[in-house]
Amino acid sequence: MFTAKASISLYNPRNVIKLTFPGVISCRMILMARSLLSLLAGGAMLLPATALSSSRKPGEPIVERIVIVMRHGIRAPLASEVPQGTRIATPWPRWPVEESRLTPHGIRALETVAAADRRRFIALGVLPRGCAAPGAIRIRTNVSDRTIASGEAYARGIAPGCGLAAEHLEAGAIDPIFEPLRAGATRFDANRAVAEIERFTGGMRALAARHADTIALLDRILGCAPRGTGCTPDAPARVSPSPDGRGIELQGPIRDTSGIAQVLLLQYVEGLPLRDVGWGRADPAALTRIGALHAALFDVFTRSPYMASHQAAVLGRHVMETLADPRGPRIEVLMGHDTNVTALGAVLRTSLRAPGYAVDDVPPGGAILIERLRDRKSGRRYVRLSYRTQSPQALRSGSAAASIRPLTMAGCTHLCPADRFTQLLQSRLAE
Repeated sequence: MFTAKASISLYNPRNVIKLTFPGVISCRMILMARSLLSLLAGGAMLLPATALSSSRKPGEPIVERIVIVMRHGIRAPLASEVPQGTRIATPWPRWPVEESRLTPHGIRALETVAAADRRRFIALGVLPRGCAAPGAIRIRTNVSDRTIASGEAYARGIAPGCGLAAEHLEAGAIDPIFEPLRAGATRFDANRAVAEIERFTGGMRALAARHADTIALLDRILGCAPRGTGCTPDAPARVSPSPDGRGIELQGPIRDTSGIAQVLLLQYVEGLPLRDVGWGRADPAALTRIGALHAALFDVFTRSPYMASHQAAVLGRHVMETLADPRGPRIEVLMGHDTNVTALGAVLRTSLRAPGYAVDDVPPGGAILIERLRDRKSGRRYVRLSYRTQSPQALRSGSAAASIRPLTMAGCTHLCPADRFTQLLQSRLAE
């Protein structure tokens, strides 16, 4: 019989599941927990939470630096996410904040996951148990209110009581790290982009046709009266250069439905009453399915090799510079948008998979972690990639539970030699 409070965590490259016992814990309780957790996660290794920090073997590489590319937290819907002309059976539920703003629940969720990240980074030896030295942690955000608020919330969680501030450009500025096309940071050719997107997707009509069943599911959730054309505007599917030539514009079924799918997910993770999540017609399984519509948006804006090379150009170079800078921070957080995370995933040429979400549908607070490691014997340096998310249920409940899944960069191994990582990434970024 153990006389202290205990948490038992199950960890494998795909899942982290934790059971917390508030009182004493016996060996029988541990065995029961082992059985339950094995059922939940397919028989992965069971480790006590208190042992996670000491589970590293003496010969394991040293984690020297971590760059985190993260999406902002839970927010109210954007004004443009539900297109004008969308037909619904019942009015949309109200939100506690103005459009696009981070919610109080979203702020707490980021503080919680940041505190969990902090514990993991302490276990890895990257952070001390107290406040880190000045400059050891750097948080840079885009200039929107939701990214700034997200960076501030994450700072409070990863460095509690330490006065860590989030950095960002002045209001109205365009940060090329997060919005390279708007900033004109690369030699972007909108006409070539359209041609490459059409080739990558097979065309906008074909893209919409592949998602026809999911669009029909979304129509059933919206509950509009049948008229043969669905609940969203009947616009032709096409992608074209933007008027200023610095970007592209999408119209049609994927543009119209992707934002609505995101709004319904946000209702769930915000913790709205289940009767208000898709008017009671969108359970977690349905939300995962329609999340494919939101992910399809990135097939257009970030996933094709041409778009990825430009969307991740400044971000990717910044990551490489931070990893290589001997005077750089031990941990850098780049707090941006789902476009930033999906673009980085695309140049890494890896898929972003997480429990409860469609492939490449990055949830609020979802992040790619890029770690630089040093071999203790040879001194050689490596880069290790992972994708850290929280399930919809964890976000909804305010839990600290997170999934950390390994990523492998195409052309390299999971533990990728640092010079090989730099060579590959550099070759995939536009000038």
